[in-house]
Amino acid sequence: MISLLGVPLDANSSHLMGPALGPAAIRAALHSGSGNHSSEASVEVVDQLDDLGDVAVANERGSHPDADAITAAIDEQLAAGRQVITLGGDHSITFPILRSFRKLHDDLTVVHIDAHPDLYDDLDGNPLSHASPFARALEAGCMTSLVQLGIRTATPHQREQAARWGVTMLSSRQLDEFDPSTLSGPIYLSVDLDGLDPSVAPGVSHHEPGGLTVREVLDIIDALPGPLVGADVVELNPTRDLVDMTAMVGAKLVKEIAAAMVLRAPIG
Repeated sequence: MISLLGVPLDANSSHLMGPALGPAAIRAALHSGSGNHSSEASVEVVDQLDDLGDVAVANERGSHPDADAITAAIDEQLAAGRQVITLGGDHSITFPILRSFRKLHDDLTVVHIDAHPDLYDDLDGNPLSHASPFARALEAGCMTSLVQLGIRTATPHQREQAARWGVTMLSSRQLDEFDPSTLSGPIYLSVDLDGLDPSVAPGVSHHEPGGLTVREVLDIIDALPGPLVGADVVELNPTRDLVDMTAMVGAKLVKEIAAAMVLRAPIG
């Protein structure tokens, strides 16, 4: 079984609140009668998701207790030998998640799909901002390599951060330069839904035109060599969504990620 956890946290967001409502919206889409429970490879995945509900967080800006609660929840699942898919919430949840994976994997590769690099040293005085999770994770040694795809808003500061840490950063127009065969070891996938073009994922707080298509993201998931040990899907803001369109995209990604986990079993 794959553990499914929600983290209804958006206090570390900038610009708009709303992603705390994301886990419930993706769950509703997963069980919508408009689709079924199979992946594109005909793997019945929804029934293999052990939905453990939401992590209890206070949803307070810059809260270390909230971050610690997320890490502890992931620790529990990894100790039980589970793969974990986490539903956000804003992207700040990824640092405490990766903190947990670091305890189990000393050779983790992180593949990050996003419009933004999320490498700020801090944003607006908040080191736990949703714009900073990968800066914190790199500082903490949570991964051996970070590959970012779909980036189209990198500031000079974030370019400097990427150079400092040896991050591979590819824009949407550079996607053909991504070679999954170069990835090694266990893989963690982090998908910010604003990495997709807003024409296919309008339900996000930060619309950034020029993004990836749904098919491009699905092809990335299919191409990951595995084992895929964990993943998150974050930054759905249902208050901005149109006819649950982005929630359905999020649910589709969860199903295909789960299928990849099933088909490419983790080491050990």
